[in-house]
Amino acid sequence: MRPGMEDTPGRERAQRRCLNKPGPSENYKLRPEGLTSMGSLAYSEELEEEKNSAFTWEVKANNRTYNDQFKEKAFLCWQRKKYKDNTIHTAKYNFFSFLPLNLYEQFHRMSNLYFLFIIILQGIPEISTLPWFTLFTPFVCLLVIRATRDLVDDIGRHRSDRTINNRPCQVLVGKSFLWKKWRDLHVGDLIRLDKDNIVPADVLLLASTEPSSLCHVETADIDGETNLKFRQAPMVTHHELTSIRKMASFQGKVVCEEPNSRMHHFMGHLKWEGQKYSLDSGNILLRGCKIRNTDTCYGMVIYAGFDTKIMRNCGKIHLKRTKIDRLMNRLVILVFMVLVLISVALTLGFWDMATEFKAKHHYVAEKHVHSVTTESFLIFCSFLILLSVMVPMSAFFTAEFIHLGNSIFINWDVQMYYEPQDMPAKARNTSLNDQLGQVEYVFSDKTGTLTQNVMTFRKCCIDGIVYGPDEEEALCKESPYLWNKFADGKLLFQNARLLGAVRSNEDRMVREFWRLLAICHTVMVQKKDNQLLYQAASPDEEALVTAARNFGYVFLARTQDSVTVVELGEERVYQVLAMMDFNSVRKRMSVLVRNPEGSIYLYTKGADTVLFDRLYKKGLKEWTATEEALTSFAKQTLRTLCLAYKKVDEDTYAAWRQRHQEASVLPQNRAHALHQVYEEMEQNLQLLGATAIEDRLQDGVLETIQCLKQGNIKVWVLTGDKPETVVNIGFACQLLSEDMLILEEKEIAQVLEAYWVRNNNLLSGEGSLKNQLLSQVKMAMVISGEFLDQLLLSLSKEPRVLVQSVNVDAEESWQEPGERRPDFLQARRTSLMRRTLGPWLRSTGLVPQSKEPNTHESPQVRRERAFVELASRCQAVICCRMTPKQKALIVALVKKYQNVVTLAIGDGANDVNMIKTADIGVGLAGKEGMQAVQNSDYMLAQFCFLRRLLLVHGRWSYMRVCKFLRYFIYKTLAIVMVQIWFAFYSGFTAQPLYEGWFLALFNLLYTSLPVLYIGLFEQDVSAEQSLELPQLYSAGQKDELLNYWVFLQALAHGTATSLVNFFMTLWISHGMSEPFSDCQSFAVVVALSGLLSVTVEVMLITKRWTVLFVLAIVFSICFYVVITWASQSFWLFSIAPKNFPFLYADRNVLSHPSILLVVLLNVSLNTLPVLALRVSYQAFKKKHPKGERKEAPAEGVAVEPLPYLRRESRARRSSYAFSHREGYADLITQGTILQKSPGVNSDALADHSVPSDEELASSLKESPQYQRNLSFLGKKRHQHQGKVCSGDVRPPSTVSSSLTMEGQFSFTKNEAPSSSWQSGSFHKELPVKQARPYSSVNLPSAKGKPSSLRGSQMPFSESQPLPSGQSSLKNQPASLEKMAFWKMSLLSQRSWPYIWQNESHPRKKGRAPLPEPHPTQVETATALGRIIHK
Repeated sequence: MRPGMEDTPGRERAQRRCLNKPGPSENYKLRPEGLTSMGSLAYSEELEEEKNSAFTWEVKANNRTYNDQFKEKAFLCWQRKKYKDNTIHTAKYNFFSFLPLNLYEQFHRMSNLYFLFIIILQGIPEISTLPWFTLFTPFVCLLVIRATRDLVDDIGRHRSDRTINNRPCQVLVGKSFLWKKWRDLHVGDLIRLDKDNIVPADVLLLASTEPSSLCHVETADIDGETNLKFRQAPMVTHHELTSIRKMASFQGKVVCEEPNSRMHHFMGHLKWEGQKYSLDSGNILLRGCKIRNTDTCYGMVIYAGFDTKIMRNCGKIHLKRTKIDRLMNRLVILVFMVLVLISVALTLGFWDMATEFKAKHHYVAEKHVHSVTTESFLIFCSFLILLSVMVPMSAFFTAEFIHLGNSIFINWDVQMYYEPQDMPAKARNTSLNDQLGQVEYVFSDKTGTLTQNVMTFRKCCIDGIVYGPDEEEALCKESPYLWNKFADGKLLFQNARLLGAVRSNEDRMVREFWRLLAICHTVMVQKKDNQLLYQAASPDEEALVTAARNFGYVFLARTQDSVTVVELGEERVYQVLAMMDFNSVRKRMSVLVRNPEGSIYLYTKGADTVLFDRLYKKGLKEWTATEEALTSFAKQTLRTLCLAYKKVDEDTYAAWRQRHQEASVLPQNRAHALHQVYEEMEQNLQLLGATAIEDRLQDGVLETIQCLKQGNIKVWVLTGDKPETVVNIGFACQLLSEDMLILEEKEIAQVLEAYWVRNNNLLSGEGSLKNQLLSQVKMAMVISGEFLDQLLLSLSKEPRVLVQSVNVDAEESWQEPGERRPDFLQARRTSLMRRTLGPWLRSTGLVPQSKEPNTHESPQVRRERAFVELASRCQAVICCRMTPKQKALIVALVKKYQNVVTLAIGDGANDVNMIKTADIGVGLAGKEGMQAVQNSDYMLAQFCFLRRLLLVHGRWSYMRVCKFLRYFIYKTLAIVMVQIWFAFYSGFTAQPLYEGWFLALFNLLYTSLPVLYIGLFEQDVSAEQSLELPQLYSAGQKDELLNYWVFLQALAHGTATSLVNFFMTLWISHGMSEPFSDCQSFAVVVALSGLLSVTVEVMLITKRWTVLFVLAIVFSICFYVVITWASQSFWLFSIAPKNFPFLYADRNVLSHPSILLVVLLNVSLNTLPVLALRVSYQAFKKKHPKGERKEAPAEGVAVEPLPYLRRESRARRSSYAFSHREGYADLITQGTILQKSPGVNSDALADHSVPSDEELASSLKESPQYQRNLSFLGKKRHQHQGKVCSGDVRPPSTVSSSLTMEGQFSFTKNEAPSSSWQSGSFHKELPVKQARPYSSVNLPSAKGKPSSLRGSQMPFSESQPLPSGQSSLKNQPASLEKMAFWKMSLLSQRSWPYIWQNESHPRKKGRAPLPEPHPTQVETATALGRIIHK
């Protein structure tokens, strides 16, 4: 095992150890994927259980028959195949399930059940007041409209599924790779992937064309990170599967865990030819990853389709309902209950009257066939039908058109059109528009959502001098870097002063600054079309190296022990003595190099909080300017790195090298020992300066977030990125500020444990919380997925380890000396915070005084509730290292305990589950694909459009729907309640008062147009005012416009209108017998009074009068006049007298002028008092505004600064952020990533061909990618012809420590292996001649191809020569005569037995002699034996 890699948490192990004792109970070591894993705390117990458990997922390569024999129980005795194919179905319906499933969903609405019940009643002739089809027809139309909308949405999902399932991939069929479709993949299939291909399933990497079968992948669709990650094939398949022929005969079996949703965890082993080889997540390519910087790789499908980890994290499609929908469901139930009670009361009146009538008039009883009880029941049903219009179907019918219209307005909004991508906003779900006006929590992704993911070099500080971009007036029209032939022209940063200092080459600090950026990194370089192409695992490093390149310090080439740099036109080769890689604890990277003059220098870059503690203490005054610059950079939310260096003398290096060598071969705690050795070297540094990189936000993000915060909308950032980068973006977005108390995991856990778990009771008085904590201190949270994993247990459906509490006192396995003081201060700070926040928490109700336990909730639920309450009091919450499932779980957590409307916005596949879980999902059409859009409710092109979507369209839609529903309730009750009053005068016989056609068309035509206008065009303020006054948005969050109180107001208003219309007309009719000679005349006056009253009301409540509104009023009155004239005509009466009984009723009544005065009186009595009440209420509100009651603003108020609650000992905030990934330095120093041994060698090249496939077009075979691969394969064949005697052989993988030691032998990519290499002889000779005397473990023969060699740590390495240095001998003979290089010679297999001998090697020209002797034979062999034993 390489030093520094055993206990390193930040990367996957590149080495695997051969398991010599097969069996299901063997122990396997897991190396989680750094901080992106769910966390060692949450899974430690689970992993211990899995170590000794037998894996149940068995997949055999190239054997579908074997894999198909596994079955699983599906239902009762029916079994299905255990292993799914690679087809995915994200749609809700199919051809057979659409009708029943859609009807099942639609009848979840109580209104539909209500209408169905009334239609059934109307089908009974004895009680029906109208033909059954008059209600059945519009009801069917309503169901069809909603079903059509759902069908259109689902067709889009089917198209997306079809596109994905039909993607092409190359599958091994027989002895060749054929083009197939993704849906045709099965577990066990071997596939070929080329550069930029998307991985179609979860695949075990078998081999690649990269050195040591490495494969670089981009996982932006999974965890949001764009920095490259590497995966590596097991050594056994790397050595053995060297041709297509051997892949076709590969019969290995993978035995692993069942499919699960843990993205960064995999355990299993490969069984092949009697041996077992451990597998972990470092060997697996997950579905959705993209192959980068790797020409070709080969893999075996382990999980397919819905068994893949990304699909396990995608979640299911939920039926989304708005708050208004749920409220209307409850109101429908309430109205139905009231309706039943009223019908029962009226029926009792009928029963009493009928009994009395029959007793007095016995002679009439013979005409009544039914008994009094039966008659009463029929009357009860008749009243239900008669009053059923209190829940009008037309309201739901009209609501569908309103939702559709508001969705069209969103699609048509040119202010949300993004011209660069020619992409407008799109409402993909038309039923959620009103809920856009009630959002309280926005959960946002970071990468690609808030940021452009473009790193730009903005500023730097060198020796205390800050260099920023020149003013626009001073900018050169042409690039100032034209003098540099290596400049790429991409650097936007221009500073004439700095450029002059660089070109003059007089300032040593400037020179060392840029030299450090060109040397201290893990970037790889390739030449293509005479251009340098940098391939970086981190976008930060690429930005820094590119900046150095344009300023004349060009990183030109790399071998495993050298870096070639062109410094202002002069080519210099630096010997790399050691590379000390980044990790999350060290927060720095160092490179120890020997320059061409023979001097040794250490170059270090990292976080200021780490580097400043390691600077030369005598120069404190020199830090001031740099610290001020860092403070300025932090305020500008730039990502900073500090740079430092020092000169190392030969004696110090020699002693340090010996300690490093000893630490490299330790059998235990090797990582700890190595980091201590690194710590020794990284002391007494001289500060060079700092760099400032901008992670550019998308346009308008800052303004949008500020506007949302003013609208009382909380923004939480959920991302898979690292804490430092997310916090930096939090400050850039102004979610975080310098005066906030930022709570971290240990503090949160201590507060929760001390105040909530101990009390065993939570929130005995929830109403006492109301923002009291916010009025005291501004807080924010920064937490990780590891911490959240222990808070989301009650919501997770997947079995997890039940961790009852966070062990906040547990320290890391090791800790650097420089980190102990901040931890002491952290403990003191937490103690002070507990004392400070404790009284507040108790007083606000977060900590109840009662000691009585709450037996209704489990401790875990109480813990979750406590966390959500604490988080909800924070101005911002930032969650980093989140998996897709964790994102969805935290959204569900807030929904569960806060009962608020949530919105999730993202642009990648890792956001799909969160988007599905939230009440509203918004997908951004970004660079990470369209997966988020396909599963979203709304599509936007930029995050900044969210501001207009919520504050304008959302608020308008909510206001319109609420006003529409309130008015509809009012006008319906104003007409229908008259039927109740009339029942008291009609003997409770359920006789309708109005003409049947008036009741049928009242909501459909007579009042529909004004209502439709309110729902589509009403505006209380303009769009500009809505954006300028985001505080108006809070009305929707508080449900102010539609709630039970508003419903009761509408109920009372409608009842009062009906009382006036009925009883005023009745009272006047007693003195006017002629116009009111019959019931029809009375009904006409009441109906006309009601119609005009509700029409005047709609005119009063409408705030935006337009021509359309006037036309709506006019047409509504005209509809009444024309249709009433037609329905009361003699022609229709003569055709159907029962259906048109009101012959000339309106004409007879309205011919009397007094009737018009009665109607006017009724309308006046209904309008004037209400108008006076509203005016008085508005005047009262102006006189006594609610603003007198002090409330905390959305962004919080810091009443008193808390100086003792600082994040660190110094007041300045560190803006360090770096997207590093540990492990690349070891790959470089070993030559693993440099040595160009073929992944599938020349035999494979000769055998490889892609025959035609009937399923795909021939264009796939003729694709440029395919031709390029053939060309590449042919070149590789010619390169190795005559140098490799067997296609089954590749040179051994390089093995070394992070230190490239003096006196090492080298095997280079530029010098071909000797013809003395024989197939398998390395594995046969080494154990026999050298390993047995020193090792208790016998290495197997070449047949097994053990992976233990790959993991061995040897005190020597195979290092690369310096071809660039050789070429520079001609150009710079004077300088190279002074250069001291280490002796290197080509190491063939036959020379291995002689490594232990102290033989002298002749020096090459231009190379300095070794300053120290080689290790002795016994020392070296003993070290080797210890490693092999390890």
